[in-house]
Amino acid sequence: MITARKITLFVLFALITTLSGCSTSVDGNKLVDVSPKFELFRFFEGDVKAWGIVQNRSGEIIQRFEVSIKGTINRDQLTLDENFIYGMGDGVKERQWVITRQSDGTYQGTAGDILGTAQGISYGNGFNFTYSMDLPVGNSSYEVQFDDWFIAFNNDTIVNRSYIKKFGIVMAEVTIFMQKQNQ
Repeated sequence: MITARKITLFVLFALITTLSGCSTSVDGNKLVDVSPKFELFRFFEGDVKAWGIVQNRSGEIIQRFEVSIKGTINRDQLTLDENFIYGMGDGVKERQWVITRQSDGTYQGTAGDILGTAQGISYGNGFNFTYSMDLPVGNSSYEVQFDDWFIAFNNDTIVNRSYIKKFGIVMAEVTIFMQKQNQ
């Protein structure tokens, strides 16, 4: 006999199983001993070119873009001037990050469209940056959380995977390839 309690438990189990599959990220501890070591300030000092896509929850590509990044260092502060060109979709045209290396080896960053302060930590071959943003979508905007991972291929090329989350559920993913330009 199927009772209301059994139906409720089944629906709750199905919901938890579905939602647990939507929470994706990288385990930074698995990158600590991987080479080459990613050095945030070294990589972004000077000119960097980037190419990226944004995919919605269904995997559909909803944005394609290029970014020109100019990085300057002043002691323990890295400033990134980013300029975006969209081949598909639309979004922010310019952003300036100011990232400060803390005495404990972590990083804090701010940008005009970021809510509060971004928190960053290095994991050998990778770097994780987490922050909140009021993300414009159509005529609305939504406060979302970014779980940003930078992984080095070599000293001049990295991939950046960003998981955009709302209520802990991945709503979109961003994949960006970045290459340091000749100085």
